Amino acid sequence: MSDIVFEQLADALDKLPNGFPRTPSKVEIKILKKIFSPEEAALASQLTGSFEPIDGLAKRNGLPVEQTRKQLLNLARRGVLWFDTGNGKPLVRLAPFVVGIYESQVELVDHELAQLVEDYMAHGGAQGIMKPQPAIHRVVPAQGAVKTEWVLPYDDVRAILLSSKTFNVRDCICRLQQDQLGSRKCDFPLNMCLNFSDEERAARPGDITREEALAILEKSEEIGLVHTVSNVMQGVGYVCNCCGCCCVLLRSITELGIEDSVAYANYFAVIDPEICAACGDCIQRCQVHAISEGEDVSLVDRDHCIGCGLCVTGCTNNAVHLERKPESEIIHPPADFAVWEQMRLENRGLST
Repeated sequence: MSDIVFEQLADALDKLPNGFPRTPSKVEIKILKKIFSPEEAALASQLTGSFEPIDGLAKRNGLPVEQTRKQLLNLARRGVLWFDTGNGKPLVRLAPFVVGIYESQVELVDHELAQLVEDYMAHGGAQGIMKPQPAIHRVVPAQGAVKTEWVLPYDDVRAILLSSKTFNVRDCICRLQQDQLGSRKCDFPLNMCLNFSDEERAARPGDITREEALAILEKSEEIGLVHTVSNVMQGVGYVCNCCGCCCVLLRSITELGIEDSVAYANYFAVIDPEICAACGDCIQRCQVHAISEGEDVSLVDRDHCIGCGLCVTGCTNNAVHLERKPESEIIHPPADFAVWEQMRLENRGLST
């Protein structure tokens, strides 16, 4: 089977709201070949961003229903398809490359795949995926970094965790990738990506308790990782705890100049010059280099401050605080994932 099935799958992925842009080098085809067999690529390329019944997909393409069901459920278990049940019938849709397919390659990622993804992101992939709006992820501030009365409901990750029923943790694909490349600049732990749901389900590898999930949330703030979540008000199901040297979202800001690759929190850091001891702790903890050394105090570049609050929680002199942006500058995230996808398609000129 020729490369045509991988070309078709790449095109199908780029039609999703998240995007999967083609590049002159076609490195994206090499990535798909690492993840899919030709038969899997041919089947997955028939899917879209809408859930549909498995038997309907099989009949539409003249495929045996039961064999197609087994193949699709296997792909869903590997995270390259999304699975749901509607009125008791199994439904499937194509998962986006980011966030979706790539994050599910924790077991598969090796030096070759890591280098392919690095090349892809550096030569057009990041621009095509991270630049369109609304952003895929948004920043939420560290707990305790914002006055309680200022915290917007969708920014209270602890409250979301407390209302959830099932919890899971897995390794950060971005830090794994940098490990495989031998270029990781930090020593932050791998096992820090939280997934959670307000629905009961069967046990899975990596499941943890609510208390363990909250402890990971607290540890990530203590060591200086940025919380990012899906850019929606309702239906947040994961928290990535990101570092600026590995995370493709934050690296897009600092290395590729895509300043809106992640939606900033609706807060900004302020340093009190009367209290600041110019110790440099906030500079070290800022993952996007928005704080620099002044003559006698540290200085915040408000335009580049993402509002994560790590400078606040790490300042032993209590010289830093977050302020809520003026109402005219506040940008609320889309209501839910369906609204986010529609807005993204419209902004990419793909809405029908």
